[in-house]
Parts: sequence; structure tokens; C-alpha cells
Amino acid sequence: MIAAAAENNALGKDNELLWHLPLDFKRFKTLTTGHPMIMGRKTFESFPKPLPNRKHLVITRNKAYQIDHPDCEVYHSMQAALEACAHEPLVYIIGGGEIYHMAYEIATHIELTRVHTSLAADAFFPDLSTADFQLIESVPMPADERHAFAYTFETYERKKEAGLKNLK
Repeated sequence: MIAAAAENNALGKDNELLWHLPLDFKRFKTLTTGHPMIMGRKTFESFPKPLPNRKHLVITRNKAYQIDHPDCEVYHSMQAALEACAHEPLVYIIGGGEIYHMAYEIATHIELTRVHTSLAADAFFPDLSTADFQLIESVPMPADERHAFAYTFETYERKKEAGLKNLK
């Protein structure tokens, strides 16, 4: 899973991010480019257009939902989306909140940008349990003229084997 979440696990409100962190966007692009991304419909619809060089697997309950783009596919369950990219060496779960909660038990790694603030939100990242994941890398980043909040790039690895190989 890959996400940016506040100290209170806030992800967004009204289908929008709560902050603008250019270096986080750059990290997201670097990590996800060339890999399939599983997301919910609302997350997909928050993009102005599909992100380049990435397959978008969009999960929705709406059986009539369609996307007319060669890099986008629609699925009606997490299991169906996972089966569609089972041959891929690395798959990213990119949100939103409900999708992260579905994937928590099967994710092997988490790339989390922990934003050092707490904000009101309507979408939240799952609570990370130290029984499930261990922090293997932490890179603090200060607030500056382009980043209103300080944040930390954190990489977590599942402690016990569960889930799929390299499902972030």
C-alpha cells in the first residue's frame, strides 16, 4: 500500500487530499510508475486523467461503471482486481480509505508518508499495528516554502508472511 496520512490517519475530505506535498507526489510517481495500481472509484475520479505508464485497476460496486481508456480496467471486488494482476511482480494499492482497509490484511509492505498534523477528514488510513508491520526505513522531511507540513517517508514490512508477494 502507498499513502500519505496525517497523524490521525486522515487521508482526505470530500474526495480531495488535505495537503499539497510536491516531494510526496514525486515519490509516488517514482515508486508506482511501471506497476499496476489498485484503487477505488472515488480515488480514480479524483485524478484529472489516468496517470501515465501505470495500469489502473478500479474497484466499484456499480456494475454499470465503465472507463474508456486503454490503461484502465474496472473490477467489482478486491479479489477480482488481485487475480487480474497476479502475474505482476509488484502491485500498489493506492486508496482510498475503504480500499486500504480491504487490503490491510494482505499487504506485504506499506510506503507511508506520515504528515505531521491532524486534520478533519472523511477518509482514513487503517491503524498500523506493530504486531503486523515493522518500520524498516524512516526519512524525516521538514516543512518549507513548498510543503506546509513536516512529514516523514516511512517504509513498513509485514512481520509474518501473509498476503501476496510484493503487494504494496
